[in-house]
Amino acid sequence: MKIICIGRNYAAHARELGNEIPEEPVVFLKPKSALLRPHLPFYYPEFTNELHYECELVIRVSKNGRYINRRYANQYYDAITLGIDFTARDLQNELKKKGLPWEKAKAWDNSAVIGKWRPVSDFENIKNINFGLYKNEELVQHGNSSKMIHNFESILSHVSKYFTLNIGDIIFTGTPEGVGEIVTGDVLEGILEDESVFQLTIE
Repeated sequence: MKIICIGRNYAAHARELGNEIPEEPVVFLKPKSALLRPHLPFYYPEFTNELHYECELVIRVSKNGRYINRRYANQYYDAITLGIDFTARDLQNELKKKGLPWEKAKAWDNSAVIGKWRPVSDFENIKNINFGLYKNEELVQHGNSSKMIHNFESILSHVSKYFTLNIGDIIFTGTPEGVGEIVTGDVLEGILEDESVFQLTIE
Protein backbone atom coordinates (compact mmCIF):
# COMPACT_ATOMS: atom_id res chain seq x y z
CA MET A 1 0.00 0.00 0.00
CA LYS A 2 1.32 3.41 -1.01
CA ILE A 3 0.35 6.80 0.37
CA ILE A 4 0.56 9.33 -2.43
CA CYS A 5 0.19 13.02 -1.62
CA ILE A 6 -0.48 16.06 -3.77
CA GLY A 7 0.83 19.45 -2.70
CA ARG A 8 -0.33 22.97 -3.58
CA ASN A 9 -3.58 21.83 -5.17
CA TYR A 10 -5.59 24.82 -3.96
CA ALA A 11 -4.46 28.24 -5.16
CA ALA A 12 -5.35 30.00 -1.91
CA HIS A 13 -3.27 27.54 0.12
CA ALA A 14 -0.26 27.95 -2.17
CA ARG A 15 -0.50 31.71 -1.72
CA GLU A 16 -0.86 31.55 2.08
CA LEU A 17 2.49 29.72 2.29
CA GLY A 18 4.15 31.97 -0.27
CA ASN A 19 4.47 29.22 -2.89
CA GLU A 20 4.00 29.43 -6.62
CA ILE A 21 0.89 27.84 -8.11
CA PRO A 22 2.14 24.73 -9.96
CA GLU A 23 1.26 23.89 -13.55
CA GLU A 24 1.13 20.16 -12.80
CA PRO A 25 0.48 18.20 -9.59
CA VAL A 26 3.22 18.32 -6.96
CA VAL A 27 3.69 14.70 -5.88
CA PHE A 28 5.35 13.26 -2.79
CA LEU A 29 5.04 9.96 -0.94
CA LYS A 30 4.59 8.79 2.60
CA PRO A 31 5.56 5.26 3.65
CA LYS A 32 3.02 2.77 4.93
CA SER A 33 4.27 3.41 8.47
CA ALA A 34 3.01 7.00 8.20
CA LEU A 35 -0.60 5.82 8.44
CA LEU A 36 -2.03 6.14 11.94
CA ARG A 37 -3.83 2.91 12.69
CA PRO A 38 -7.46 3.09 13.84
CA HIS A 39 -8.03 3.59 17.56
CA LEU A 40 -4.36 4.40 18.23
CA PRO A 41 -3.51 7.73 19.91
CA PHE A 42 -1.71 10.50 18.04
CA TYR A 43 1.34 11.81 19.88
CA TYR A 44 2.93 15.19 19.23
CA PRO A 45 6.37 14.32 17.80
CA GLU A 46 9.44 15.30 19.78
CA PHE A 47 11.41 16.69 16.81
CA THR A 48 9.16 19.67 16.07
CA ASN A 49 7.93 22.75 17.85
CA GLU A 50 5.53 23.79 15.08
CA LEU A 51 3.16 21.02 14.09
CA HIS A 52 0.54 21.96 11.48
CA TYR A 53 -2.67 20.26 10.35
CA GLU A 54 -3.57 20.03 6.65
CA CYS A 55 -7.03 18.56 6.05
CA GLU A 56 -7.58 16.94 2.65
CA LEU A 57 -9.95 14.83 0.59
CA VAL A 58 -8.51 11.34 0.22
CA ILE A 59 -9.41 8.78 -2.46
CA ARG A 60 -8.91 5.01 -2.38
CA VAL A 61 -7.56 3.21 -5.43
CA SER A 62 -9.75 0.24 -6.39
CA LYS A 63 -8.09 -1.03 -9.56
CA ASN A 64 -4.50 -1.67 -10.63
CA GLY A 65 -3.26 0.55 -13.40
CA ARG A 66 -0.49 2.49 -15.06
CA TYR A 67 -0.60 5.21 -17.73
CA ILE A 68 -4.29 5.68 -16.96
CA ASN A 69 -6.17 7.77 -19.49
CA ARG A 70 -7.86 10.68 -17.76
CA ARG A 71 -11.11 9.76 -19.53
CA TYR A 72 -11.24 6.43 -17.65
CA ALA A 73 -9.64 7.49 -14.38
CA ASN A 74 -13.00 7.58 -12.57
CA GLN A 75 -13.00 3.77 -12.79
CA TYR A 76 -9.89 3.52 -10.61
CA TYR A 77 -11.17 4.76 -7.24
CA ASP A 78 -14.19 3.67 -5.24
CA ALA A 79 -14.22 5.58 -1.95
CA ILE A 80 -13.56 9.02 -0.51
CA THR A 81 -12.75 10.22 2.99
CA LEU A 82 -10.97 13.05 4.77
CA GLY A 83 -7.46 12.88 6.09
CA ILE A 84 -4.82 15.02 7.75
CA ASP A 85 -1.36 15.40 6.31
CA PHE A 86 0.50 16.45 9.45
CA THR A 87 3.50 18.67 8.77
CA ALA A 88 6.44 19.62 10.99
CA ARG A 89 6.49 23.14 9.54
CA ASP A 90 9.63 24.34 11.28
CA LEU A 91 11.56 21.30 10.09
CA GLN A 92 10.14 21.62 6.58
CA ASN A 93 11.19 25.26 6.34
CA GLU A 94 14.72 24.43 7.46
CA LEU A 95 15.03 21.65 4.89
CA LYS A 96 13.59 23.81 2.08
CA LYS A 97 16.08 26.61 2.81
CA LYS A 98 18.91 24.11 2.37
CA GLY A 99 17.40 22.71 -0.82
CA LEU A 100 16.97 19.30 0.82
CA PRO A 101 14.11 16.80 0.53
CA TRP A 102 11.50 17.31 3.23
CA GLU A 103 10.23 13.79 3.88
CA LYS A 104 11.35 14.10 7.51
CA ALA A 105 8.81 16.90 7.91
CA LYS A 106 5.98 15.09 6.14
CA ALA A 107 6.45 11.32 6.12
CA TRP A 108 7.29 10.36 9.68
CA ASP A 109 5.48 7.57 11.50
CA ASN A 110 1.78 8.31 12.09
CA SER A 111 1.87 11.57 10.10
CA ALA A 112 -1.13 10.53 7.97
CA VAL A 113 -4.60 10.26 9.49
CA ILE A 114 -7.65 9.11 7.54
CA GLY A 115 -11.31 8.92 8.46
CA LYS A 116 -14.16 6.58 7.67
CA TRP A 117 -14.43 5.71 4.00
CA ARG A 118 -17.58 6.59 2.07
CA PRO A 119 -18.36 5.02 -1.32
CA VAL A 120 -18.17 7.32 -4.32
CA SER A 121 -21.85 6.58 -4.96
CA ASP A 122 -22.71 8.49 -1.76
CA PHE A 123 -21.80 11.76 -3.45
CA GLU A 124 -24.19 13.44 -5.83
CA ASN A 125 -21.39 15.36 -7.53
CA ILE A 126 -17.74 14.61 -6.81
CA LYS A 127 -16.82 17.97 -8.32
CA ASN A 128 -18.77 19.70 -5.55
CA ILE A 129 -17.83 17.99 -2.29
CA ASN A 130 -17.82 20.16 0.84
CA PHE A 131 -15.53 19.36 3.75
CA GLY A 132 -14.18 21.04 6.84
CA LEU A 133 -11.87 20.69 9.79
CA TYR A 134 -12.80 21.77 13.30
CA LYS A 135 -10.22 22.47 15.98
CA ASN A 136 -11.68 22.51 19.47
CA GLU A 137 -15.17 22.87 17.90
CA GLU A 138 -14.13 25.91 15.82
CA LEU A 139 -14.09 25.67 12.01
CA VAL A 140 -10.51 26.30 10.87
CA GLN A 141 -10.56 24.89 7.34
CA HIS A 142 -13.32 24.70 4.77
CA GLY A 143 -12.87 23.31 1.29
CA ASN A 144 -14.76 22.24 -1.78
CA SER A 145 -13.52 19.88 -4.47
CA SER A 146 -14.54 22.40 -7.14
CA LYS A 147 -11.62 24.60 -6.04
CA MET A 148 -8.98 21.93 -6.65
CA ILE A 149 -6.50 22.93 -9.36
CA HIS A 150 -6.21 19.28 -10.41
CA ASN A 151 -9.28 17.08 -9.92
CA PHE A 152 -9.33 13.41 -8.91
CA GLU A 153 -9.13 12.13 -12.49
CA SER A 154 -6.27 14.45 -13.43
CA ILE A 155 -4.33 13.41 -10.34
CA LEU A 156 -4.81 9.68 -10.97
CA SER A 157 -3.80 10.00 -14.60
CA HIS A 158 -0.72 12.08 -13.78
CA VAL A 159 0.50 9.94 -10.90
CA SER A 160 0.06 6.73 -12.91
CA LYS A 161 2.65 7.93 -15.42
CA TYR A 162 5.32 7.53 -12.74
CA PHE A 163 3.98 4.94 -10.29
CA THR A 164 1.87 1.86 -10.87
CA LEU A 165 -1.31 2.28 -8.88
CA ASN A 166 -2.41 -0.74 -6.88
CA ILE A 167 -5.65 -1.66 -5.17
CA GLY A 168 -5.62 -0.17 -1.67
CA ASP A 169 -3.28 2.74 -2.42
CA ILE A 170 -4.56 6.02 -1.03
CA ILE A 171 -4.13 9.49 -2.47
CA PHE A 172 -4.23 12.71 -0.44
CA THR A 173 -5.43 15.33 -2.91
CA GLY A 174 -4.21 18.56 -1.33
CA THR A 175 -5.34 20.97 1.36
CA PRO A 176 -7.26 24.26 1.10
CA GLU A 177 -6.25 27.45 2.86
CA GLY A 178 -6.45 27.73 6.63
CA VAL A 179 -3.67 25.39 7.71
CA GLY A 180 -2.39 26.14 11.17
CA GLU A 181 -0.61 25.06 14.30
CA ILE A 182 -1.80 22.60 16.92
CA VAL A 183 -0.71 21.87 20.45
CA THR A 184 -1.14 19.02 22.89
CA GLY A 185 -4.74 18.73 24.02
CA ASP A 186 -6.29 20.06 20.81
CA VAL A 187 -9.20 18.05 19.38
CA LEU A 188 -9.56 17.82 15.60
CA GLU A 189 -12.71 16.69 13.81
CA GLY A 190 -13.15 16.16 10.08
CA ILE A 191 -16.56 16.79 8.51
CA LEU A 192 -17.31 15.39 5.05
CA GLU A 193 -20.64 16.62 3.65
CA ASP A 194 -22.12 17.11 7.14
CA GLU A 195 -20.87 13.74 8.42
CA SER A 196 -18.10 13.41 10.99
CA VAL A 197 -15.55 10.96 9.61
CA PHE A 198 -12.82 11.30 12.22
CA GLN A 199 -12.09 12.83 15.61
CA LEU A 200 -8.59 13.03 17.00
CA THR A 201 -7.03 14.31 20.22
CA ILE A 202 -3.41 15.47 20.17
CA GLU A 203 -1.66 13.65 23.01
